[in-house]
Amino acid sequence: MNPTYRIAVIADPHVHDVAWQPAGAGLAGAVRSWADTTASTRVFNESLPAFRAALDRATAEGARIVIVPGDLTDDGQRHNIEVAVALIAEYERRHGLRVFMTPGNHDFWALKGRPQRKEFVGRDGSRVIVGSHAAPGGAVSSPETAMLGAPEALTLMADLGFQPRTDDLHFETPFGSDARWSSRTVRAASPDGTTGFDMIDASYLIEPVVGLWLLSIDANIVAPRDGATDLDDPTQMLDPSDGGWPAVLRTRPYLFPWMCDVAERARRSGKALVAFSHYPVLDALAGASALECALFPSSGLARRAPTVEVARRFAETGVRLHLSGHLHVNDTAVFRDEWGGFFNIAVPSPVGFAPAMKLLDVATDHVRLRTIRLDDVPGHDAAFDDYSREAGAAGDPSPKAVSAGGHLGFLDHHLCALVGARYMVREWPRDMAEFVRAHRFADLERLLWPQATPAASTGNVALTVLAEDWYRLRKAADLALDLVPEARLAVYRRWIGELHHAEAADLAGRFIAFISLLGRYLDRIPTLDVALDLEALVAAPSQGRTLRRQTV
Repeated sequence: MNPTYRIAVIADPHVHDVAWQPAGAGLAGAVRSWADTTASTRVFNESLPAFRAALDRATAEGARIVIVPGDLTDDGQRHNIEVAVALIAEYERRHGLRVFMTPGNHDFWALKGRPQRKEFVGRDGSRVIVGSHAAPGGAVSSPETAMLGAPEALTLMADLGFQPRTDDLHFETPFGSDARWSSRTVRAASPDGTTGFDMIDASYLIEPVVGLWLLSIDANIVAPRDGATDLDDPTQMLDPSDGGWPAVLRTRPYLFPWMCDVAERARRSGKALVAFSHYPVLDALAGASALECALFPSSGLARRAPTVEVARRFAETGVRLHLSGHLHVNDTAVFRDEWGGFFNIAVPSPVGFAPAMKLLDVATDHVRLRTIRLDDVPGHDAAFDDYSREAGAAGDPSPKAVSAGGHLGFLDHHLCALVGARYMVREWPRDMAEFVRAHRFADLERLLWPQATPAASTGNVALTVLAEDWYRLRKAADLALDLVPEARLAVYRRWIGELHHAEAADLAGRFIAFISLLGRYLDRIPTLDVALDLEALVAAPSQGRTLRRQTV
């Protein structure tokens, strides 16, 4: 009988310590402003309590191994790395928990790091800008707020799987068994190949307990831009968050034969193999990113979807299970072609909507997957008084989010603020955004079906609610179903079913595409309680009903 290993997966915790007092900043604590928070796809000040709550849930569920697929800290500052590592060490002492991670784009930057410029809440509620380097415009300077470079950051995080322990049963890298950083470097070249530098590839394979292999792939590629002349200048580096697995294909092709060898050895020796990296290997937006880019060309998430070439190359390795973070979305995807296939499990973040983690029971040929929503996080409200003081100092009312009730409610308010102030402003066509702000459900029905009478069941609901529900379901899949009233879901399903009768010109055509995408988000492979057959590449709910296969 195959043994089963219980693993918790906590992606993108983005740890930021509000008790930190950056030297020279004159702050009572490092509380990020609400203004900065509402401009970001994640929250900051709630991150440490949320990470602790996720670790608590992992231990309560009996997991003794935790995978963090990148972005352990918010921006790779020494203090925040040290706080996160100390918290993990505490859980190892108290509960025997072992944490393994892979690098994310927020954990370090190239070799020397890069400057940071953040807005904090001052003692009197004023907004204080703190810069790590020269701070023009009246900003306060605090060098310790800078993001670290890879060598320094990885040394601080070395115990999180990057370096072996004496009791580990097996450890290797793509370059052999030598774990020293100097033996794990590769040239990071510009796209045209004319300039580059030696960068650590932090990938590793480790066997922490008998029969379980964890394969961490460092897909966080930091490389110089074409024409770079100063390799110490962080602005002359390409942003790894835009690279992902296509950058792995270009700059680290040696990883694929190594992965193939690992997968083959795992099969021969009966090891359960779990691979993880920061970036998804399959489209994590219900396979609909290309359709979203056609509607919203500047979509920050959709434009980062990996290519079909990536999926095919990954399938050829024989690795059947891959866990990813980065996008803060909840998704189950599967790819299959003549060369093989695999699952990509996109894991949501504790500090984005909807806050959640994954729990996996892993065997050699199957996985039982559960998604656990983090509704309540003790201490998540530590900065709420600061938000209210900040609002008062600016002459604004206190944010509604502080009275939302619970961590989930807080992040739902945060998402709604993002929809109105970021997504609709930056990514939507102007006519769509203006129509949504000024009209209601019945008006959209008149636009799409001008010959029909709007249904009485539609009600007098503002279209901004449709936009908010669209993003809830896009990011969280079935984690969000109980947050959208059934009456609204029934309206959306009716619209989706009637799209073939809708008018399709100009603005109406864009809304047809919008509602069609909503249908894709509602028709995902389920994520909450799913059995994955790693041999047949079939996903089924715990009751055993076979689910639709999603392919690239």
